[in-house]
Amino acid sequence: MAKRAEIKLYDDTSGQWELELDTTLDTMWNLYYGENPQQKGGILKMDGIADYEVLSGQILSYNEVLSANLLANILSEFFDVCAVAIVKNAAPCGVALASTIAEAYTKAFDCDPLASFFGAIGFTKKVDVETAKLINSMSVKFVLAPAYEEKAITILKSNPLIKVIRLNTPLKEYKLLMQKDIHVTPFGVLYQDFNRSNLGKHSFRVVTKAKPTTEQIEDAVFAWKVSKYARSNSIVIAKDFKTVAIAQGFVSPVSACESATDIACDGAKDAIMASDNVLPTADCIYAAVQNRISTIIQPGGAANEDKIIELADKHNIAMIFTGIKNYKH
Repeated sequence: MAKRAEIKLYDDTSGQWELELDTTLDTMWNLYYGENPQQKGGILKMDGIADYEVLSGQILSYNEVLSANLLANILSEFFDVCAVAIVKNAAPCGVALASTIAEAYTKAFDCDPLASFFGAIGFTKKVDVETAKLINSMSVKFVLAPAYEEKAITILKSNPLIKVIRLNTPLKEYKLLMQKDIHVTPFGVLYQDFNRSNLGKHSFRVVTKAKPTTEQIEDAVFAWKVSKYARSNSIVIAKDFKTVAIAQGFVSPVSACESATDIACDGAKDAIMASDNVLPTADCIYAAVQNRISTIIQPGGAANEDKIIELADKHNIAMIFTGIKNYKH
Protein backbone atom coordinates (compact mmCIF):
# COMPACT_ATOMS: atom_id res chain seq x y z
CA MET A 1 0.00 0.00 0.00
CA ALA A 2 1.35 3.43 -0.92
CA LYS A 3 2.54 5.69 1.85
CA ARG A 4 0.16 8.55 2.49
CA ALA A 5 0.71 11.86 4.25
CA GLU A 6 -0.13 15.51 3.81
CA ILE A 7 -0.19 18.67 5.90
CA LYS A 8 -2.82 21.25 4.99
CA LEU A 9 -2.82 24.86 6.15
CA TYR A 10 -5.67 27.23 5.41
CA ASP A 11 -7.29 30.39 6.68
CA ASP A 12 -10.70 30.23 8.27
CA THR A 13 -13.27 33.02 8.01
CA SER A 14 -11.79 34.87 10.99
CA GLY A 15 -8.36 35.08 9.36
CA GLN A 16 -6.89 32.55 11.81
CA TRP A 17 -4.96 29.57 10.56
CA GLU A 18 -6.14 26.01 10.86
CA LEU A 19 -3.78 23.05 10.68
CA GLU A 20 -5.14 19.77 9.35
CA LEU A 21 -3.30 16.48 8.94
CA ASP A 22 -4.62 14.61 5.91
CA THR A 23 -3.92 10.98 5.06
CA THR A 24 -5.39 10.82 1.56
CA LEU A 25 -2.27 11.58 -0.46
CA ASP A 26 -0.56 8.62 -2.14
CA THR A 27 2.15 10.25 -4.24
CA MET A 28 5.32 9.98 -2.17
CA TRP A 29 8.54 9.40 -4.06
CA ASN A 30 11.47 7.76 -2.35
CA LEU A 31 14.78 9.54 -2.89
CA TYR A 32 18.19 7.88 -2.73
CA TYR A 33 18.64 9.42 0.72
CA GLY A 34 18.09 12.65 2.64
CA GLU A 35 20.69 15.30 3.49
CA ASN A 36 23.21 12.53 4.25
CA PRO A 37 23.47 8.89 3.13
CA GLN A 38 22.48 7.59 6.59
CA GLN A 39 19.16 9.45 6.38
CA LYS A 40 16.20 8.10 4.41
CA GLY A 41 14.53 10.73 2.25
CA GLY A 42 11.44 11.22 0.16
CA ILE A 43 9.31 13.88 -1.49
CA LEU A 44 5.55 14.37 -1.47
CA LYS A 45 3.93 15.29 -4.76
CA MET A 46 0.90 17.49 -4.08
CA ASP A 47 -1.48 19.67 -6.04
CA GLY A 48 -0.23 23.17 -6.75
CA ILE A 49 3.46 22.34 -6.93
CA ALA A 50 5.93 23.54 -9.54
CA ASP A 51 5.83 21.90 -12.96
CA TYR A 52 9.29 20.84 -14.08
CA GLU A 53 10.98 18.22 -16.23
CA VAL A 54 14.33 16.48 -15.90
CA LEU A 55 15.60 16.56 -19.48
CA SER A 56 18.90 14.84 -18.72
CA GLY A 57 20.21 12.92 -15.74
CA GLN A 58 18.61 11.22 -12.75
CA ILE A 59 15.90 12.60 -10.48
CA LEU A 60 16.85 15.47 -8.20
CA SER A 61 18.26 14.50 -4.83
CA TYR A 62 16.99 15.83 -1.49
CA ASN A 63 19.66 18.54 -1.38
CA GLU A 64 19.18 19.39 -5.05
CA VAL A 65 15.45 19.99 -4.54
CA LEU A 66 16.33 22.50 -1.82
CA SER A 67 18.79 24.21 -4.17
CA ALA A 68 16.28 24.21 -7.04
CA ASN A 69 13.69 25.88 -4.81
CA LEU A 70 16.19 28.53 -3.72
CA LEU A 71 17.22 29.15 -7.33
CA ALA A 72 13.64 29.59 -8.48
CA ASN A 73 12.85 31.91 -5.57
CA ILE A 74 15.83 34.15 -6.35
CA LEU A 75 15.12 34.14 -10.08
CA SER A 76 11.46 34.98 -9.51
CA GLU A 77 12.63 38.34 -8.10
CA PHE A 78 14.11 39.14 -11.53
CA PHE A 79 11.78 37.21 -13.84
CA ASP A 80 11.49 40.01 -16.41
CA VAL A 81 15.24 40.54 -17.07
CA CYS A 82 18.26 38.40 -17.93
CA ALA A 83 19.31 37.05 -14.54
CA VAL A 84 21.51 34.19 -13.37
CA ALA A 85 21.84 32.74 -9.88
CA ILE A 86 24.34 30.18 -8.65
CA VAL A 87 23.74 28.30 -5.41
CA LYS A 88 25.76 25.74 -3.47
CA ASN A 89 24.41 23.65 -0.59
CA ALA A 90 21.13 25.59 -0.74
CA ALA A 91 22.93 28.92 -0.25
CA PRO A 92 23.43 31.65 -2.88
CA CYS A 93 27.01 32.25 -3.97
CA GLY A 94 26.53 34.49 -7.01
CA VAL A 95 23.72 36.48 -8.65
CA ALA A 96 23.88 38.90 -11.57
CA LEU A 97 21.79 40.76 -14.14
CA ALA A 98 22.96 41.68 -17.63
CA SER A 99 21.78 42.34 -21.16
CA THR A 100 22.37 38.70 -22.16
CA ILE A 101 22.21 35.40 -20.33
CA ALA A 102 25.84 34.58 -21.16
CA GLU A 103 27.04 37.89 -19.70
CA ALA A 104 24.89 37.44 -16.59
CA TYR A 105 26.32 33.95 -16.09
CA THR A 106 29.90 35.22 -16.36
CA LYS A 107 29.20 37.98 -13.83
CA ALA A 108 27.50 35.60 -11.39
CA PHE A 109 30.31 33.05 -11.66
CA ASP A 110 32.90 35.76 -11.03
CA CYS A 111 31.41 36.50 -7.59
CA ASP A 112 32.78 33.28 -6.10
CA PRO A 113 34.33 30.93 -8.69
CA LEU A 114 35.49 28.44 -6.06
CA ALA A 115 32.06 28.03 -4.46
CA SER A 116 30.41 27.88 -7.88
CA PHE A 117 32.11 24.58 -8.74
CA PHE A 118 29.70 21.66 -8.20
CA GLY A 119 26.96 24.21 -7.61
CA ALA A 120 23.59 24.64 -9.32
CA ILE A 121 22.88 27.37 -11.88
CA GLY A 122 19.53 28.97 -12.64
CA PHE A 123 18.45 31.22 -15.52
CA THR A 124 15.44 33.46 -16.08
CA LYS A 125 15.66 33.18 -19.88
CA LYS A 126 16.36 30.56 -22.52
CA VAL A 127 19.82 28.98 -22.31
CA ASP A 128 21.62 29.47 -25.62
CA VAL A 129 24.58 27.66 -27.17
CA GLU A 130 27.16 30.20 -25.98
CA THR A 131 26.00 29.85 -22.38
CA ALA A 132 25.80 26.05 -22.60
CA LYS A 133 29.45 25.94 -23.68
CA LEU A 134 30.43 28.08 -20.69
CA ILE A 135 28.51 25.80 -18.33
CA ASN A 136 30.00 22.68 -19.86
CA SER A 137 33.51 23.94 -19.16
CA MET A 138 33.04 23.61 -15.39
CA SER A 139 31.68 21.12 -12.87
CA VAL A 140 27.95 21.67 -12.28
CA LYS A 141 25.35 19.69 -10.32
CA PHE A 142 22.38 20.83 -12.37
CA VAL A 143 21.04 23.63 -14.55
CA LEU A 144 17.55 25.06 -14.21
CA ALA A 145 15.92 27.30 -16.82
CA PRO A 146 12.50 27.96 -18.40
CA ALA A 147 13.79 26.96 -21.85
CA TYR A 148 16.81 25.75 -23.81
CA GLU A 149 17.92 25.97 -27.42
CA GLU A 150 18.02 22.48 -28.93
CA LYS A 151 21.78 22.65 -29.55
CA ALA A 152 22.27 23.89 -25.99
CA ILE A 153 20.53 20.78 -24.66
CA THR A 154 22.76 18.59 -26.82
CA ILE A 155 25.87 20.31 -25.44
CA LEU A 156 24.74 19.95 -21.84
CA LYS A 157 23.70 16.32 -22.33
CA SER A 158 27.23 15.54 -23.53
CA ASN A 159 28.31 15.94 -19.91
CA PRO A 160 26.75 13.00 -18.00
CA LEU A 161 27.38 14.70 -14.64
CA ILE A 162 25.05 17.65 -15.37
CA LYS A 163 21.34 17.33 -14.75
CA VAL A 164 19.25 19.54 -17.03
CA ILE A 165 15.99 20.82 -15.56
CA ARG A 166 13.29 22.75 -17.41
CA LEU A 167 11.00 24.75 -15.13
CA ASN A 168 7.64 24.95 -16.88
CA THR A 169 5.98 27.03 -14.17
CA PRO A 170 6.47 30.71 -15.12
CA LEU A 171 8.91 32.40 -12.74
CA LYS A 172 6.48 35.28 -12.30
CA GLU A 173 4.07 32.81 -10.70
CA TYR A 174 6.56 30.64 -8.82
CA LYS A 175 6.45 32.46 -5.48
CA LEU A 176 2.65 32.26 -5.49
CA LEU A 177 3.01 28.50 -5.04
CA MET A 178 4.73 29.04 -1.68
CA GLN A 179 1.95 29.69 0.82
CA LYS A 180 3.46 28.60 4.13
CA ASP A 181 6.83 27.66 5.60
CA ILE A 182 6.47 24.54 7.73
CA HIS A 183 8.99 23.04 10.17
CA VAL A 184 8.21 19.88 12.09
CA THR A 185 9.98 19.83 15.47
CA PRO A 186 9.65 17.82 18.70
CA PHE A 187 8.24 21.03 20.21
CA GLY A 188 5.46 21.11 17.65
CA VAL A 189 4.80 22.01 14.01
CA LEU A 190 5.92 25.56 13.25
CA TYR A 191 4.25 27.34 10.35
CA GLN A 192 4.33 30.87 9.00
CA ASP A 193 3.53 32.89 5.90
CA PHE A 194 6.09 32.70 3.13
CA ASN A 195 8.24 35.85 3.07
CA ARG A 196 6.96 37.97 0.18
CA SER A 197 8.46 41.23 1.38
CA ASN A 198 8.76 43.99 -1.18
CA LEU A 199 10.18 47.47 -0.97
CA GLY A 200 7.58 50.23 -1.05
CA LYS A 201 7.75 53.99 -1.05
CA HIS A 202 6.46 54.12 2.52
CA SER A 203 9.15 51.83 3.92
CA PHE A 204 12.09 52.92 1.75
CA ARG A 205 13.79 55.92 3.40
CA VAL A 206 17.14 57.63 2.80
CA VAL A 207 18.13 58.70 6.32
CA THR A 208 21.53 60.31 5.70
CA LYS A 209 22.67 63.64 4.30
CA ALA A 210 24.44 61.82 1.48
CA LYS A 211 21.90 60.70 -1.12
CA PRO A 212 22.39 57.66 -3.35
CA THR A 213 22.35 58.12 -7.11
CA THR A 214 19.73 56.46 -9.28
CA GLU A 215 22.25 53.76 -10.19
CA GLN A 216 23.11 53.16 -6.55
CA ILE A 217 19.43 52.84 -5.63
CA GLU A 218 18.96 50.26 -8.38
CA ASP A 219 21.96 48.30 -7.11
CA ALA A 220 20.67 48.62 -3.55
CA VAL A 221 17.30 47.11 -4.50
CA PHE A 222 19.10 44.31 -6.36
CA ALA A 223 21.34 43.54 -3.37
CA TRP A 224 18.39 43.70 -0.98
CA LYS A 225 16.46 41.14 -3.04
CA VAL A 226 19.44 38.77 -3.01
CA SER A 227 19.91 39.19 0.74
CA LYS A 228 16.37 37.89 1.32
CA TYR A 229 17.54 34.42 0.35
CA ALA A 230 20.93 34.30 2.10
CA ARG A 231 21.15 32.74 5.53
CA SER A 232 21.14 35.15 8.43
CA ASN A 233 23.04 37.06 9.50
CA SER A 234 23.91 37.94 5.91
CA ILE A 235 25.64 40.76 4.10
CA VAL A 236 25.51 41.16 0.31
CA ILE A 237 27.90 43.53 -1.44
CA ALA A 238 26.92 44.39 -5.00
CA LYS A 239 27.80 46.73 -7.83
CA ASP A 240 26.55 47.06 -11.41
CA PHE A 241 23.86 44.39 -10.83
CA LYS A 242 26.42 41.84 -9.73
CA THR A 243 27.08 40.36 -6.30
CA VAL A 244 30.67 41.03 -5.33
CA ALA A 245 30.46 39.15 -2.03
CA ILE A 246 27.84 37.18 -0.09
CA ALA A 247 28.59 36.50 3.57
CA GLN A 248 25.94 34.47 5.36
CA GLY A 249 25.21 32.23 8.31
CA PHE A 250 27.01 34.40 10.87
CA VAL A 251 25.76 34.73 14.43
CA SER A 252 27.00 38.33 14.50
CA PRO A 253 26.24 41.05 11.93
CA VAL A 254 29.70 42.51 12.64
CA SER A 255 31.34 39.24 11.60
CA ALA A 256 29.16 39.14 8.49
CA CYS A 257 30.19 42.70 7.54
CA GLU A 258 33.87 41.98 8.08
CA SER A 259 33.71 38.71 6.13
CA ALA A 260 31.85 40.27 3.21
CA THR A 261 34.29 43.16 2.89
CA ASP A 262 37.24 40.76 3.14
CA ILE A 263 35.78 38.70 0.28
CA ALA A 264 35.02 41.77 -1.83
CA CYS A 265 38.43 43.42 -1.31
CA ASP A 266 38.84 46.19 -3.92
CA GLY A 267 35.47 45.26 -5.39
CA ALA A 268 33.81 46.94 -2.42
CA LYS A 269 34.85 50.41 -3.60
CA ASP A 270 31.73 52.47 -4.38
CA ALA A 271 29.61 49.32 -3.99
CA ILE A 272 26.38 48.67 -2.07
CA MET A 273 26.18 46.83 1.25
CA ALA A 274 22.84 45.14 1.96
CA SER A 275 21.95 43.60 5.31
CA ASP A 276 19.02 41.30 5.99
CA ASN A 277 18.99 42.35 9.63
CA VAL A 278 19.55 45.49 11.68
CA LEU A 279 23.14 46.76 11.79
CA PRO A 280 23.36 47.46 15.51
CA THR A 281 26.93 48.65 16.10
CA ALA A 282 29.44 51.18 14.81
CA ASP A 283 31.78 48.31 13.88
CA CYS A 284 29.48 47.48 10.96
CA ILE A 285 29.76 51.03 9.65
CA TYR A 286 33.53 51.11 10.17
CA ALA A 287 33.85 47.94 8.07
CA ALA A 288 31.98 49.73 5.29
CA VAL A 289 34.09 52.89 5.68
CA GLN A 290 37.39 51.02 5.54
CA ASN A 291 36.36 49.32 2.32
CA ARG A 292 34.93 52.48 0.69
CA ILE A 293 31.31 51.28 0.49
CA SER A 294 29.14 54.05 -0.99
CA THR A 295 25.67 53.02 0.20
CA ILE A 296 24.20 50.82 2.91
CA ILE A 297 20.70 49.39 2.77
CA GLN A 298 19.36 47.82 5.96
CA PRO A 299 16.10 47.51 7.96
CA GLY A 300 16.99 50.20 10.50
CA GLY A 301 15.63 50.25 14.02
CA ALA A 302 18.78 49.82 16.10
CA ALA A 303 18.69 51.11 19.68
CA ASN A 304 21.50 53.54 18.80
CA GLU A 305 20.05 54.42 15.39
CA ASP A 306 20.91 58.13 15.65
CA LYS A 307 24.59 57.36 16.26
CA ILE A 308 24.67 54.92 13.34
CA ILE A 309 23.23 57.58 11.02
CA GLU A 310 25.61 60.20 12.41
CA LEU A 311 28.59 57.95 11.75
CA ALA A 312 27.45 57.29 8.18
CA ASP A 313 27.07 61.06 7.67
CA LYS A 314 30.55 61.68 9.04
CA HIS A 315 32.03 59.38 6.38
CA ASN A 316 29.71 60.46 3.55
CA ILE A 317 27.99 57.09 3.22
CA ALA A 318 24.40 57.08 2.02
CA MET A 319 22.12 54.91 4.11
CA ILE A 320 18.70 53.52 3.26
CA PHE A 321 16.27 52.16 5.82
CA THR A 322 13.75 49.63 4.48
CA GLY A 323 11.83 49.00 7.68
CA ILE A 324 11.76 45.31 6.63
CA LYS A 325 13.70 42.47 8.25
CA ASN A 326 14.44 39.43 6.10
CA TYR A 327 15.86 37.16 8.78
CA LYS A 328 16.24 33.62 7.47
CA HIS A 329 17.32 30.44 9.30
